[in-house]
Order: sequence, then structure tokens, then C-alpha cells
Amino acid sequence: MRELSELLHKELKDPRVGFVTITGAKISPDLSSARVFASPMGDARAVAQSMKGLESAAGFLSVELGKRLGMRRTPAIHFVRDESIERGVKLTNIIDEVQRRDEARANRPKE
Repeated sequence: MRELSELLHKELKDPRVGFVTITGAKISPDLSSARVFASPMGDARAVAQSMKGLESAAGFLSVELGKRLGMRRTPAIHFVRDESIERGVKLTNIIDEVQRRDEARANRPKE
């Protein structure tokens, strides 16, 4: 995951791919394929473009990853969107908003 993240940020030149965090990977037992969980940032359009760019670059990334790791055979990479970071940010914002409302109610003068 670390090497793949570095490749994305330093080697990948696809303008469609914006800021993407690699959150996990599941590799098949025979090392033939890998599902890589990616969390792209931005609005819906930017996220869709980033995922298209990642899928388009999967072959290049697989070859480069093999070179870096010294592997003769590298898994075919398939990117899967991971929404956990996005959900976490939304949940944090909701909690913060509820807390602000509660504090505002507590600080209001009583009638």
C-alpha cells in the first residue's frame, strides 16, 4: 500500500487523478489480482474522474509496483472506492453541529 501510494503521488501523471488516499488492499491467495481500496477527495465529478483515471492507470501501476518490490509476477490491480473517510468526515461534521446547537441552547438566557 505504501509503495502504491508513493507511485500515485510521484509517478502517475494522469490529470484526472486528484488527491487519493489508499486505505487498504486485498490480494488473492494466488497473487493474480488485488482489490485496492481508494478514497478520492473532491466533489462527485472529481471523485468519478479520479476513479476512472485510477482504473486506466492500473496496468502501469501494477508493472511499476512489480519493479519496486522485485516481483516477477504482480497482481492485476482493481480499484474500489472506499467511502469510509468521507463518511467519517460527514459524521464528525454532524456531531460538531449538534454540539454547537446544544451549547447555544445552554448559553441562552432563561425566560
